[in-house]
Amino acid sequence: MASASKANGSDIPYELPWVEKYRPRVLDDVVGNCDTISRLKVIAKDGNVPHLVISGMPGIGKTTSIHCLAHQLLGDAYKEGVLELNASDERGIDVVRNKIKAFAQKKVTLPSGRHKIVILDEADSMTGGAQQALRRTMEIYSNTTRFCLACNMSNKIIEPIQSRCAILRYAKLADREILQRLLEICAEEKVEYNDDGLTALIFTSEGDMRQAINNLQSTWSGFGFVSGDNVFKVCDQPHPIAVQSMMRACSKGDIENSMIKLQELWDQGYSAVDIIVTIFRVVKTFDELPEYTKLEYIKEIGFTHMRILEGVGTLIQLGGLMARLCKMNIRPELFVI
Repeated sequence: MASASKANGSDIPYELPWVEKYRPRVLDDVVGNCDTISRLKVIAKDGNVPHLVISGMPGIGKTTSIHCLAHQLLGDAYKEGVLELNASDERGIDVVRNKIKAFAQKKVTLPSGRHKIVILDEADSMTGGAQQALRRTMEIYSNTTRFCLACNMSNKIIEPIQSRCAILRYAKLADREILQRLLEICAEEKVEYNDDGLTALIFTSEGDMRQAINNLQSTWSGFGFVSGDNVFKVCDQPHPIAVQSMMRACSKGDIENSMIKLQELWDQGYSAVDIIVTIFRVVKTFDELPEYTKLEYIKEIGFTHMRILEGVGTLIQLGGLMARLCKMNIRPELFVI
């Protein structure tokens, strides 16, 4: 994301959502994935852009990186030299044949040695026919136009396109990287917060910078103070401390207490999916459990998550999970025959 000082220029209106207001403008401002960004910087310096496929989770800077690269390559000719198609656009075979082809044929004045750039966001949602048509278009107009595809899963891009592109894979952002940017935004926007609030923002974002910034703005707008409780109210997720106490009861084989805490979460209106996802994320980083027990817990949680996604999202299903987790920690001599 762009540094607060750069993003706070007079040309950017204050009413923009923070995720847009603090969007990076140059590659140096992009957070995380340093090795991949350094490759893009070399491309921006040399000016010889290959066709690109960038894959990774939502909100980690794929599309933003491509825009930053295009800005650095084309400068003032950015508006004329870039065509962006998003998931909201129709992207069947007709769009490739007409809109993209027309743009590739269009004459545009660009800096010396530069190419027009077509950005296809959410490219993995393009139809098979459109991708086949795109393959031929990429070949014919490669002298004047370069294609940059951003997608969540690169395996949904057909092999012929992958073989024509340099494939870059983005990883989830580290907690410290998200924290650094949140602190910058808090300082710029004069947001009042405590450490629990920032921890909760990082926990709920799961490596997604866009979600972390949106949750920060929502919490600040709704409550005027970013605390852990306020963040979880805005995100409408079970509080991890409640889930931790439930797991602590399971680790002691205390089925009664674990069921009481599960019932409390259920009575607060959380769905089975909300609860099981939070249980998994808590167990994954729960230091009180030995590594072997943690792995066994994750296996049971995974099976239960699968059943819930298949439609059996009931309290009984979650109760069965609690019973199985408790059973792992009950000593055999305590079983009554």
